[in-house]
Order: sequence, then structure tokens, then C-alpha cells
Amino acid sequence: MPAEAPLLQVDRLRVAFPSPRGEVAAVNDVSLQMGREKVGIVGESGSGKSITARAILRLLPPYADISAQAISFKGENLLDLSEKEMRRIRGRQISMVMQDPKYSLNPVRKVGEQIGEAYSLHRQASKRQAREQTLEMLAAVRIRNPEQVYNLYPHEVSGGMGQRIMIAMMLIPEPSLLIADEPTSALDVTVRLQVLAILDDLVSQRGMGLIFISHDLELVASFCDRVVIMYGGRVMEALAAGDLHSSQHPYTRGLINCLPKVQGKRGRLPTLERDAAWLTADFQGGARQ
Repeated sequence: MPAEAPLLQVDRLRVAFPSPRGEVAAVNDVSLQMGREKVGIVGESGSGKSITARAILRLLPPYADISAQAISFKGENLLDLSEKEMRRIRGRQISMVMQDPKYSLNPVRKVGEQIGEAYSLHRQASKRQAREQTLEMLAAVRIRNPEQVYNLYPHEVSGGMGQRIMIAMMLIPEPSLLIADEPTSALDVTVRLQVLAILDDLVSQRGMGLIFISHDLELVASFCDRVVIMYGGRVMEALAAGDLHSSQHPYTRGLINCLPKVQGKRGRLPTLERDAAWLTADFQGGARQ
């Protein structure tokens, strides 16, 4: 059987912004590809994780300079599409869950109406159909009383429920790829595990691809299939999640060594010593003392 074509393929993506000191490259020469799997993108703040995700959907401001050989989704180069054609892709084919639902939901509209609108927009359904699908989706993300939650306003729901509502809104059009940008960072441990379980079930049941952006190495290693490590706008390495802790790349090793350990001898946490060579195109990785 022939190998399945990649769901998403990014070739040599570069995103730059103007500044008083000249152009600044927030993402530089990033390439990645994925199928219907869970891919984690990890790195410290400013490494280019979210910019990469927004560039895929072309959600960056007009002054951002985006260039790439291709950003191919299901064989279609997204850079060649008009803004009207991209609106056909966003939500319907590729959805994105933001970090904090409070800033993504309209505060003066009931949450059920907002989810139903996302369905109607892409499916051209009646109000009754949209309501039925919304209630089913709320149940799918394990909200106990969908009818009650349907009529609540965003300020009336907790952080964990708000995140579930955002997941429901992004998944109701049945996209092929979901991008989740720090979807659990503002949640406590118990709710975080519940949200991850929901994402895992829905991705598996629907045969979707998932890009999971996070700072949490341990979380990504246990939840994702593969991990992409970013630093300074570049990809340091990409490897199977199960191989993360055996990585020999000095940046990955530095991130792992900085993780606090509950057991063992207590002492100062190591600090990450950065090497300018990591940002050069010819750096090949490997352990350094």
C-alpha cells in the first residue's frame, strides 16, 4: 500500500516583523510535517511556537512578512489562497483553540449560540439543527447538563468549563486538524487531565491531526506521539515522544535538566546555558559539555 500523504507539511517557513532596529525574524527556516497524529511543539516563551501556528492559518497582522516554500494542507498550498479561500479553511478544515477562553468568547452572547453559529457558518444548517448539534457537542466534551450550559454567558462558567466550550466550538465543524495553543496552562491539575482526556478521545474517534503547543515537557511526552523542540524561532529537533528523555541535543537536555524533581537529592536547579551555534543552519546537535 502507498504511504499516506502528510496532512500538513511546512517547508522553510520564515516570519519576520519590522522594528526600529530593522527586521526581526520570529520564526526562521522552520520545516515540519505531520499526519493524523498528535504533535507537540515545545519551547520557552519567544521560541516561535504560537507564531508558527498562526502563520499556518495566516492569522498574523498584515505587517508580518511570511514566506515559505510551501505550507501544504491536504496537498493544497495555503500561501496561494486568497483571504476568501482561507475563510473556507479556517474553522471548517483547521481549527485553533486559544489559551484563555475568556478572551475568545463573546461576553454578551450565550455560549450555546456562539457554538451553534460556528456550526451554521460552515454547514448552512437551520437554527434547530445548530442547536441539536451544539447540545450533542457539549455532551461530547463531557459537560453534564448541556441544556443548562447552552443558556449561560461566558462569565458564568468556570475556567475548565470555558475551555471545554471552546473545544466544542472548534470541533463542531469537524475539522481535519486542530491546533491547541496552551489549552491547559490556566487550569488546575485535575481539570487539565480531564481536558486532555477529552482531546485524546475526540482526536482518536474523529481521525484528526492535533498540534499541541505547550511549555510542559512532561505533559507533551506523555500525551503526544511526536515532539518538535523550538528555540529562537528554529526547530532544534523533532523526535518520537517516547524518545524525548533520551535526546542528546544540548537544548533539549538543558530543558529536561531544569525540570524540578520530587525525589532525589535537593539542590539548586540547573540553569540553561545557551549556545549561539544552535541558531546557525549548519548546527547538527549532539551533546556538549
